[in-house]
Amino acid sequence: MDFLIISLIKAAIIAFVLLTALAYLQWIERKVIAHIQLRVGPYRVGPHGLLQPLADVVKLITKEGVIPSHVNKLFYLMAPWLAVTLALISISVLPFGPQITIGPVTTWMQLTDLRIGILFVLAVSSIGVYGVALGGWASNNKYSLLGGLRSSAQMISYELPLGLAVAAPLLLANTLSFREMVDYQSGYWLGFIPRWNVFPEILGFVVFVIAGFAETNRVPFDLPEAENELVAGFHTEYSSMKFAAFFMAEYANMVTVTAVATLLFLGGWQPPFPEPYSDAVPILVFALGGLIAVYHGMNPARRKDKFTLPAAGMVFLGIAALFGASLLVPVLKTILMALFWFCGKIGILLFVFIWVRGTSPRFRYDQLMRFAWIFLFPLSMLNLLVTGLAVALTSK
Repeated sequence: MDFLIISLIKAAIIAFVLLTALAYLQWIERKVIAHIQLRVGPYRVGPHGLLQPLADVVKLITKEGVIPSHVNKLFYLMAPWLAVTLALISISVLPFGPQITIGPVTTWMQLTDLRIGILFVLAVSSIGVYGVALGGWASNNKYSLLGGLRSSAQMISYELPLGLAVAAPLLLANTLSFREMVDYQSGYWLGFIPRWNVFPEILGFVVFVIAGFAETNRVPFDLPEAENELVAGFHTEYSSMKFAAFFMAEYANMVTVTAVATLLFLGGWQPPFPEPYSDAVPILVFALGGLIAVYHGMNPARRKDKFTLPAAGMVFLGIAALFGASLLVPVLKTILMALFWFCGKIGILLFVFIWVRGTSPRFRYDQLMRFAWIFLFPLSMLNLLVTGLAVALTSK
C-alpha cells in the first residue's frame, strides 16, 4: 500500500511539473527566438508575458473544435491522442535523481524503473510516428497526407543512426538501465574531469543530437509541416485542443530526447565538478541572477519593470538561500542538487533546439533523406564499430 501511495504522489508531482514545463517551454521558445530576431516576443499577458501560456490554454480549450465532414472521424480523433500519449509515456522510466530517504520512506527519484529502460524509450519513440501518420491519412487532405508520409519516412530513416548512437554508450557501460548508466558515469578522471560518456563518445553524442532534431520534427528537419509547401502538413485539418495535442507531443518529445541525451552522455544528475565546488555553483547562479534582476529593477527600461524585476530578483535570491540552507540537511541537498544539475543540462540542450530553430534554414526533402542515409548512418556505424573494438581490446 505504501508503494502505491508513493507512486501516486510521484506520478502527480511529475505530471504537474511536466505539463507546466511543456506550457512554459513554448513561452521560452517564443522569447528566445524574439531576442534572436530583435523582437519583443509575448509581453502583454502578465509580467513579461509569463501568463501567456495560461492564456493560450484557455483560448484552445474554449475554441470551437471543427471536424471536417470528409475526414475519417475515428482515426482523425485517435491521432492526436496517440501522439501525445506515446510522447508522455517515456517520461515514466526516466530517472532524475538518486535514491533518497525521507523519514521511514526510501524511494528513487523516478516514477518506475525498468532494467531495459533504454529499449523501452526507443520502442515507444519509434511507434510515436503512428500518431502523425494517422493524422495525415485520416484528414483526407493531400497536404496532410504528404506531411504524414514525410514524417514516416523521416523518422524511420533517422531511427537507425539514433539507435546506433545509443548503442555505443551501452557497450561502454554494459547495461540497459538508466540508473546503472548514470552510476557508470560517476566519478572523475584525474580528479577533475567528469567520467561522462560524451568525452569518449563525442561523435555518437553529435549524431544522437542531430537525429533527435529529426525525430522531433524540429527545424531544420520540420519537413512534415513545412508551411511554404504543405500549409501546415499533417495537422492542417486540426483545430482547438486536437491541434494543441500535436504541439504538446512535439515539446514532450523534445524533453524526452534531451533527457535521454543527458542520461546517456552527460552523466545524468552527476555534477561536472567535485564537491564542494559543485555545491557552490547553484548558489552563485541564483544569487547572481537575483542581483542582476534587482539592479535592472532599480534602473528600469519600462515602468512596470520597476516592480516585476525586483520581485523576480527576490525569488532568485530566495532560491539561492534555499540551496545554501540545504547544505545543512543531507536529504534536501541531495534532492536539490540532483534536480539542479539534471534540469540544467536538459535546459542547455533545449536552448540549443530553440537556437537552431531561430538561426537555421529548412532542408529540402531530398537533402534531408540523403543526409540520413549517405552521411549520418555510415558515421554512426563507424562510431559503433570503433567503440566495440575499443571495448574488446580493453576488456579483461
